[in-house]
Amino acid sequence: MQSGDYKFIVAKADKIELDVRTQISEIFAEGFTQWLGYFSKDKNTIAKAFAHMFVLDQFYVAIANDKVAGMAACTDGKTLSIKLNKKELRKHLGLFKGSMAGIFLKKEFEAPYENSPPNTGSIEFVGTAHEFKGQGVASQIIQYIFENTPYKDYVIEEVADTNIPAMKLYKKLGFEEYKRKPLPEKMAKKNGINNLLSLKYMGK
Repeated sequence: MQSGDYKFIVAKADKIELDVRTQISEIFAEGFTQWLGYFSKDKNTIAKAFAHMFVLDQFYVAIANDKVAGMAACTDGKTLSIKLNKKELRKHLGLFKGSMAGIFLKKEFEAPYENSPPNTGSIEFVGTAHEFKGQGVASQIIQYIFENTPYKDYVIEEVADTNIPAMKLYKKLGFEEYKRKPLPEKMAKKNGINNLLSLKYMGK
């Protein structure tokens, strides 16, 4: 697929021979450091601490020039796309913060969807590497997921209302908002985000 100057190859992350784990954790750190600032403000530390958690057979990646340009997970809403290991977290974040990350983030990241609707794919952890932003990476990955997974409908949970590029992209792909969750005032002030939006794509 041609996009900008890059030809992206989209594939399941566990089928790629590159070291995708390190690279997707770097993309994750870039996108999530503002949320994880309590544990470390250093992107490299965040990337190393969380590299272990990705369940690669649930992830799709776009590759360009032997680099991971972007990623997204797609699950059935019951299977986890990430699994945290407290020992790994403590190793990189220290005993206290590593233990805290294990407790708080387990609740956040590993909470199964309640009443996950049938025949619905959950798209999670969409991210693009900094140098490939604006090249259409995320839309190619999501398009690939639409074409290569068995679901009729798709949901994307908890998109920040301030993430305008993501909202534009998802709307362009046919997603519509169906729920919004206001953040507690203190957290909203700190992150500059007022609501987390849930989006749904209804299959044709």
